[in-house]
Amino acid sequence: MQKKILLGLIIAILSLVAVFFFAQTRWFNQQPQSLFEESDTTTYQQPLIEYGIPVDSFVVSSHVIKWNQTLGSIMESLNVPGEHIRQLETKSKGIFDIRKIRAGNEYKVFAKPDSSAKVEYLVYEHTQIDYVILQFSDSLIISAGQRNIVPVTRISEAEISSSLWEAMGMYSLNPVLALDLSDIFAWTVDFFGLYPGDKFKAIYDELYVADKSVGIGTIHAAWFEHRGEKFYAYRHKQDSVWSYWDEKGNSLRKAFLKAPLRFSRISSGFTYKRMHPILKIYRPHTGVDYAAPEGTPVVALGDGVVIEKGYNNAAGNYVKLKHNSVYTTGYNHFSRFGKGIAKGTRVQQGQIIGYVGKTGYATGPHLDLRFWKNGKPIDPLKVEAPPVEPISEKNLNAFKHSITSFQVKLDSVSLRPVFPQQNAFSRF
Repeated sequence: MQKKILLGLIIAILSLVAVFFFAQTRWFNQQPQSLFEESDTTTYQQPLIEYGIPVDSFVVSSHVIKWNQTLGSIMESLNVPGEHIRQLETKSKGIFDIRKIRAGNEYKVFAKPDSSAKVEYLVYEHTQIDYVILQFSDSLIISAGQRNIVPVTRISEAEISSSLWEAMGMYSLNPVLALDLSDIFAWTVDFFGLYPGDKFKAIYDELYVADKSVGIGTIHAAWFEHRGEKFYAYRHKQDSVWSYWDEKGNSLRKAFLKAPLRFSRISSGFTYKRMHPILKIYRPHTGVDYAAPEGTPVVALGDGVVIEKGYNNAAGNYVKLKHNSVYTTGYNHFSRFGKGIAKGTRVQQGQIIGYVGKTGYATGPHLDLRFWKNGKPIDPLKVEAPPVEPISEKNLNAFKHSITSFQVKLDSVSLRPVFPQQNAFSRF
């Protein structure tokens, strides 16, 4: 009997020990790690950096450049030491022209957060991308910088109702895209004669600073449908030069541009019998008049040599270019000539040779463009210019391979219809 009682006591004691051990182990496992060892999960908040300056360390205020304000006067209003103001002109040389600050642009002031409120930095934003930092240390330190630009590849398309420029606004597209497309297709599409229903589609990089668009980067591929005919453009490098080619490898660059200026209108065409607006008599007008604002740049239609530059009562300020043994072009009524334009000088296609004016017999600002073939006047709008060299035979396979993915995307049907006032693009 005593043995049974003793055995029961031993079992009870062992049970109590087991329960105590189990409870202790469970409590131990449930305790925070920090009670027993140092945690290695500590996180540190990164300081906020802008223009390379730790913003959290300063009191930052934003301001706008006022009319007739200078950097010197702004520094003076901020109680910057006179020594720094006197150093402004010499310290800025080769970095930034202090005379070119623009009214309406923003600048930021970084001041000490203590009672002194001493200004340590002034940052002037010259453009959406470029900025200038003035640091007020023992001496004035000036440096220039650029915001981080991120290219985002887009596919955009639109239909034209009146003009390419208006289409950009209707479809909420960057207007710079219109200028770039007009440059690419300048030799194949008459942008002064666009028809309602003409369309385009483009694969391109739009440039962003933070979440704000600041411009258009590379256009990789595009097509433009004009009067029912579709023209393709693919960017490709040949002989170390980037250019645009059609789907067969033919260059889009012709011997002549379609027009010598951008986004004007044709006010008078080629005819052998026109009532002259000044002389009030019928006489030939063997050219095309482009009405445009005074001062609009006029470019050479093709490479050539200046064979005449001068003034006469009819043409006003004029320039005549000889392009080859066959073609010559003339440009009349300039308000002034382009830089370096003189008889005997060589000009390149797209180079500015003058600016729209109303000199000579003119009732308003316009360009009178003339074209001669073998000495005979011809209609500039009917000139069929020969193309430059196509993709070489040895590079043709590589070219076709490189444009395959772009072809698929350009020719794919839109997943949804595109309407004006909607975002007409998607990410690549």
